Amino acid sequence: MDKNTVTGFILIALVVIGFSWYSRPSEAELRQMAQQDSIAAVEREKAEAEQKLKAEDEEAAHQAVPDSSALFFDSRQGNEQEIVLQNNKVKLTLSTLGGTIQNAEILGYKSRNHEGDVILMNRKDAQMAFSFEGKQENIVTSDYFFRPENQTDSSVTMMLDQPGKYIAISYRLRPDTYMVDVHITTGGMSGLFSPSMKTMNVSWTDRIMQQEKGYDFENRYSSLTYKRVGKGTKNLSETRNDTKTPEQPLDWVAFKNQFFSAVLIAPQDFTDAQLSTTQEEDKKSGFLKTYEADLKTFFDPSGAQPTHLQMYLGPNDFHMLKDHNKQSLADKDLELEDLVYLGWPIVRWINRWFIIYLFDWLKGFGLHMGLVLLLLTVIVKALVYPTTKKSFMSSAKMRVLKPQIDELSKKYPKQEDAMKKQQEMMQIYSQYGVSPMGGCLPMLIQTPIWIALFNFVPNAIELRGQSFLWADDLSAYDDLIRWGKDIWLVGDHLSIFCILFSLTNIINTWISMRQQQNQLTGDQAQQMKMMQYMMYFMPVMFFFVFNNYSSGLSYYYFLSGLLNILMMWYLRRTTDDKKLLEKLEAYKAQHKNDPKKLSGMAARLEALQKQAQQMEEQRRKK
Repeated sequence: MDKNTVTGFILIALVVIGFSWYSRPSEAELRQMAQQDSIAAVEREKAEAEQKLKAEDEEAAHQAVPDSSALFFDSRQGNEQEIVLQNNKVKLTLSTLGGTIQNAEILGYKSRNHEGDVILMNRKDAQMAFSFEGKQENIVTSDYFFRPENQTDSSVTMMLDQPGKYIAISYRLRPDTYMVDVHITTGGMSGLFSPSMKTMNVSWTDRIMQQEKGYDFENRYSSLTYKRVGKGTKNLSETRNDTKTPEQPLDWVAFKNQFFSAVLIAPQDFTDAQLSTTQEEDKKSGFLKTYEADLKTFFDPSGAQPTHLQMYLGPNDFHMLKDHNKQSLADKDLELEDLVYLGWPIVRWINRWFIIYLFDWLKGFGLHMGLVLLLLTVIVKALVYPTTKKSFMSSAKMRVLKPQIDELSKKYPKQEDAMKKQQEMMQIYSQYGVSPMGGCLPMLIQTPIWIALFNFVPNAIELRGQSFLWADDLSAYDDLIRWGKDIWLVGDHLSIFCILFSLTNIINTWISMRQQQNQLTGDQAQQMKMMQYMMYFMPVMFFFVFNNYSSGLSYYYFLSGLLNILMMWYLRRTTDDKKLLEKLEAYKAQHKNDPKKLSGMAARLEALQKQAQQMEEQRRKK
């Protein structure tokens, strides 16, 4: 490229740049142009919105025009009426709009504010609908007005009909029970359904109301629970949002509160279940969570066989639920009593076959619930006293032998001689007939009972609304000391029973630590001193955990801890270390020439020690 060409390109570029600068609009013109663009954009958006609104109006207008040829066309409009069914247990309100139960009032159980009976379901928050998939259109019961027929105080048939065709939903509230029988039949409609259709859909949702004083505690014991055919129950998470799609058929689905449940039962099984629970975000809303269940159950399109359903709407009372199993329309055990959670298998057996019967026996005397819990605690402590005494005596024997164990520490001060020290220590215990594990095993036996009461008391509906001393409700926390604002980990109150429980726990920890320190020597004793702060930390943590728990549970643990302190004091006072040592010396002399080897746990420990010693010696040789 020659010099003239380069010069030409430069001149052209300068001309273009100069022209662009000269012809550019002023700032006022730029603002005017931006304003015009903005106005144009607003007008375009307005036109698009008007066009969209017009399309929606046309669609709504099209949908608003009912098809007079549609099935049950005349029943799409009407006046809603309420139908009341009642016995001495429950009061139900049905609506002609949808033909289903709208309200359920549990008679004889006061609401949280004591202004009336417990409302388990209400039409504002609970909805249920049955739907049938037809060849041309689907029928959803919530879209239609039903006509009540054959109404009595405890039964009614809700009719959806037109000449030659009908859907009938019959309700019968059984006398002196919380059970409602529901039968769904059809007539003249077989041609509207596919012959292969074998199921109908059930859609059920409910925003669960808070029924008790303690939100967190009640929420922890409220869950959507379901029973699998031929198997046990399961539930969705109590504390977080959860969904499940069980693969197995279901016997029933329960919308469960801590003390009350609405249970939908399918004698012909539920299939294709989709279950979900959603936690309430605002704890002061008066609601706990929202349950949803979409289910399928048997349906005969020919109308020859009815669809059977049942509903239990009542308290989570173990005996009441068990009795209602007999009300089942199917030949199977519904196991409704599983709604009362009694713990894992071994703990559940203790509650099922011992604690419940003992509690019922004491309750039968007509005593106040505070006294029932007191006597229950005393009896349980009396039954486990032999194991408590055995554990204490095992610790006492090791305490009086401590001087000899201290001598071993002096004999084997080096760490590499620890194995020899352990072997001689086991030999000493064997000579005196003392088992190092004798103090642990009896206490382990008591642990399932401790856990059993932890599961039983919060689920005992008999404690609901029962006041005792400063607690106005043994099923909820006592809040004699309270303030208006939540504090982290504490809440807005102090539970006096929880404080007493924590104090007795600290004292029992101190007693236990002293017993263990009297048994340990050397490095073990030093390590125990380092651990004692952690041991004392646990009772303090119990306070923060149990401050929102039921006062009845804290009251039981306080009594249990207090009785344990008294038993330890009595056993220590009645145990003479000098005489105990004399008995041990006599045992040693009597079995001096006894060739019998160690047995049980002591023998296994010695065998493990010898094996470890052999391995250590082989390692050193290498």
